[in-house]
Amino acid sequence: MKVKSESEVAQSFRLLVTMDYSLPGSSVHGIFQARVLEWGAIAFSNIKEEFNGKPDSLYFNDGQRRIDFVLVYEDESRKETNKKGSNEKQRRKRQAYESNLICDGLQLEATRSLVDDKLVFVKVHAPWEVLCTYAEIMHIKLPLKPNDLKTRSSAFDNFNWFTKLLQVDESIIKPEQEFFTAPFEKNRMNDFYIQDRDTFFNPATRSRIVYFILSRIMYQVRDNVKKFGINKLVNSGIYKAAFPLHDCNFSTPSEDLSCPNERYLLYREWAHPRSIYKKQPLDLIRKYYGEKIGIYFAWLGYYTQMLLLAAIVGVACFLYGYFTEDNCTWSKEVCDPNIGGQIIMCPQCDDECPFWSLNVTCESSKKLCIFDSFGTLVFAVFMGVWVTLFLEFWKRRQAELEYEWDTVELQQEEQARPEYEARCTHVVINEITQEEERVPFTTWGKCIRVTLCASAVFFWILLIIASVIGIIVYRLSVFVIFSVNLRKISNGTDPIQKYVTPQMATSITASLISFIIIMILNTIYEKVAIMITNFELPRTQTDYENSLTMKMFLFQFVNYYSSCFYIAFFKGKFVGYPGDPVYWLGKYRNEECDPGGCLLELTTQLIIIMGGKAIWNNIQEVLLPWVMNVFGRCRTVSGAEKITPRWEQDYHLQPMGKLGLFYEYLEMIIQFGFVTLFVASFPLAPLLALVNNILEIRVDAWKLTTQYRRMVPEKAQDIGAWQPIMQGIAILAVVTNAMIIAFTSDMIPRLVYYWSFSIPPYGDHLDYSMEGYINISLSIFNTADFKSGVKENPYAGSKYDTCRYRDFRYPPGHPQEYKHNIYYWHVIAAKLAFIIVMEHIIYSVKFFISYTIPDVSKSTKSKIKREKYLTQKLLHENHLKDMTKNIGVIAEKMIGAVVDNNLRPKSD
Repeated sequence: MKVKSESEVAQSFRLLVTMDYSLPGSSVHGIFQARVLEWGAIAFSNIKEEFNGKPDSLYFNDGQRRIDFVLVYEDESRKETNKKGSNEKQRRKRQAYESNLICDGLQLEATRSLVDDKLVFVKVHAPWEVLCTYAEIMHIKLPLKPNDLKTRSSAFDNFNWFTKLLQVDESIIKPEQEFFTAPFEKNRMNDFYIQDRDTFFNPATRSRIVYFILSRIMYQVRDNVKKFGINKLVNSGIYKAAFPLHDCNFSTPSEDLSCPNERYLLYREWAHPRSIYKKQPLDLIRKYYGEKIGIYFAWLGYYTQMLLLAAIVGVACFLYGYFTEDNCTWSKEVCDPNIGGQIIMCPQCDDECPFWSLNVTCESSKKLCIFDSFGTLVFAVFMGVWVTLFLEFWKRRQAELEYEWDTVELQQEEQARPEYEARCTHVVINEITQEEERVPFTTWGKCIRVTLCASAVFFWILLIIASVIGIIVYRLSVFVIFSVNLRKISNGTDPIQKYVTPQMATSITASLISFIIIMILNTIYEKVAIMITNFELPRTQTDYENSLTMKMFLFQFVNYYSSCFYIAFFKGKFVGYPGDPVYWLGKYRNEECDPGGCLLELTTQLIIIMGGKAIWNNIQEVLLPWVMNVFGRCRTVSGAEKITPRWEQDYHLQPMGKLGLFYEYLEMIIQFGFVTLFVASFPLAPLLALVNNILEIRVDAWKLTTQYRRMVPEKAQDIGAWQPIMQGIAILAVVTNAMIIAFTSDMIPRLVYYWSFSIPPYGDHLDYSMEGYINISLSIFNTADFKSGVKENPYAGSKYDTCRYRDFRYPPGHPQEYKHNIYYWHVIAAKLAFIIVMEHIIYSVKFFISYTIPDVSKSTKSKIKREKYLTQKLLHENHLKDMTKNIGVIAEKMIGAVVDNNLRPKSD
């Protein structure tokens, strides 16, 4: 039999383009299948002989056509399975899909795996004509001429001797040449800066174009419903994977002299631990991975830089509290055996709990002095201003990147998602153009979808609230057990009693359980949120990601922060008093705070969640993909890895997934919320976030360059919906920190006592002194007024006549016994006044900063306008040259015609 060449087979496919070959059973299907098998036989018969053994080869076997994308599938004929019918259907869909790819102009080459002969790698190449056609369809901006306007100056030019140590070595990673750009048009191809057709479209752009085609090619029509797109084929198992190639091995440069070795350079100068102190090579990241990845690392790097200032101030405030701990008068009174040791506190639960001495909380009161100090107030105000500075300066930096990376007008270029286009079956009249257009559903249908999606999100939020209530019930139940058993274990003398109080034991165990529940709910809700967003069917990829972002963040906000909000603003606030306590669900007595408040417990909760989240994320991001890759390599052990081709090496890496970057953003935004919303309780939060982020940048870089397949490069103008989310967190943070200082800490009652030293009923303490504060902050209760029996004190062996509890109430025997006294109302007034004053001051400063700092700097605006002007001028001049040339040609022809007419002899 004569074997046809690949070009002949491709021509045969083109002859079938007008026929419905995608439907199995048609008269053409047998011919089509034979052609595909014939073409596949050509590729498979030559691969063993033509593969030159270069592991980093990025070309077809001819060494000329570049591999722009790779599709991987398992050959059904070699599978050990009895599902012949299913395998046949999969093969037909894949054959139809590949034939449509060829009809669309793409060139394919099939290669069997050198390790597993069941695996087939289909290499995809986009010829010049296809690239030009789709570059115009996608409105891709391409170079017109070199641009000398984009000169990047640094504010630290006077410190080159220092900044040179932090910069990437330009002799290794050379700066990219800048160009004037314009959306590509085939009929104006001469206007563009085309020196070499092979390099005019860089690898990232080529991969974008090919992925755009792969996402829109049909493979089946059933019941007038078109099925298309590589994503569906991968999800259904028809293809095992689809990905662009890395350009070389990350640890060694390529032997091919024409290879730019960008992956190797990124690993060496960005992902390697020795580069942890260097700035990120953002331009190379953007060139290799696309603007979407680049803008993420630019934002993360800028956020980390701004955290340095917050961390320095936070450490200073922490040290202030640490070194002034010895001057904490109220803590000394708690620890004093003659004061705190003589104060007997009321039982914190019914029947089971014993009386206890105040000095049991000595160690926790010392720790509380560190965090509940004047430095905390200063730091809370500072962070309210810091977060505004960060957001405003980031907007300016983002505008600079938009100019430098040529994404200023990106929103106008974005195409509809293929999933959206496939569902456009309803015809409506466009209000602007007054022309017919297709949409996926009517206005009424859209309202129904939005209602169903909102109901689903609301249900899951209620589920989280239910889990929080379950944790509260756990705390109320277990506190009784700890209160009884810790006393029995310690017998009042063991160090356990000194460092582990019932409140602390309950708080730590509840925080750990809360963290586990958070992780479980996160895993479930991620899938639910994706399903809801897919049902909602947003039009563009940006709309899709923004919709998913808002759903996920709303869920994560409630999931991560609900326990912190409970401790900060609800625990210990509605407890009544010993004779008339408040009960949850009519059964569980409400929790009380330590005599110093719940601030230390809130700090403990933050440390556990932030620390546990960081450890868990690192396990997921580093250990899991590394183990999976090692396991994959062990399963496919062959000869030396050096002879394994590039596409096979990349296949055994982990897929990043389209939402991989989404989870990176989500992780950082949740951390941003912890750093800003509750920073008044933990000044070291910015320091922990700084250390985590320095490692996070390099861990993410290492993960992308070594453990994951190359992602499809995507364009992005900004960080999307995360920007308004951060702005909302910044506004809410002012309120939460003001309320933490007012209601969670004990700062306002102490200040009222401090400044009212000579005013009854606050006592006759010394001028501006805190002596006697503990006595006045604890009310007296007559044990005879208990509604139920209380066990005897295990230390004294008999009941006490009175005990103390944390509140400001009149003592027994007073005409208004157990009602709030005047001091309570003075403190409430002071707290409300503090919140109003602090909020107004910080909000005024925030709005002033927002107003005075423009989102786009004046220099960047000028550069954008000038580049746009010069680009239009260049295009206009080229157009005039073409018109002049055409007019000249026409004029020459007309003159020639006239001359010929005049020279022609006239007949008589």
